[in-house]
Amino acid sequence: QVQLVESGGGLVQPGGSLKLSCVASGNIVGSINMGWYRQAPGKERELVATIHTVGTTKYADSVKGRFTISREYGRNTVHLQMNSLQPEDTAMYYCNADVIPSGSIKIQNYWGQGTQVNVSS
Repeated sequence: QVQLVESGGGLVQPGGSLKLSCVASGNIVGSINMGWYRQAPGKERELVATIHTVGTTKYADSVKGRFTISREYGRNTVHLQMNSLQPEDTAMYYCNADVIPSGSIKIQNYWGQGTQVNVSS
């Protein structure tokens, strides 16, 4: 069974930094896209950043220049370095991954449980 486990959330002051990490564990043949989404109270879940296995990245306009997504391919791990955090970045951050489970020929999509990021003075 494939699981995504996030870590690195917490409370930070405006202008501060946090680094989120997500590990895809289980019997995985490979991972394709990995990325981060976030959901603030009363709002819909939105894309933050994604990174393809070939290295192509995509960012939400609101985080461009402040957040950086990266991967550790051999470990099915994705990181999100968040700098210059602002109160509007406060949200639950979810890891998302398209992976090929062992024994399957289909790409399947998984979500993590989420890690909370609070930006407040």
